[in-house]
Amino acid sequence: MLRWTVIFLIIAIVAAVLGFTGIASGAAAAAKIVFYIFIVIFLISLIFGRTKGRV
Repeated sequence: MLRWTVIFLIIAIVAAVLGFTGIASGAAAAAKIVFYIFIVIFLISLIFGRTKGRV
C-alpha cells in the first residue's frame, strides 16, 4: 500500500516538473487517498495486535 503512495507521488512530481497540472493534481490526490487508507489499516492492525496478545 505504501508502495502505491510512493509511485503516485513520483508521478505527481514528474508531471509537475513537466507542467501537466491536471495530471499532477490527479496523481497527488490519488497518493493522498492511498496514504490515508494505509494509515487507517496500520492503526487497525496495531490495535488488534495489542488486544490479541492479551487474550
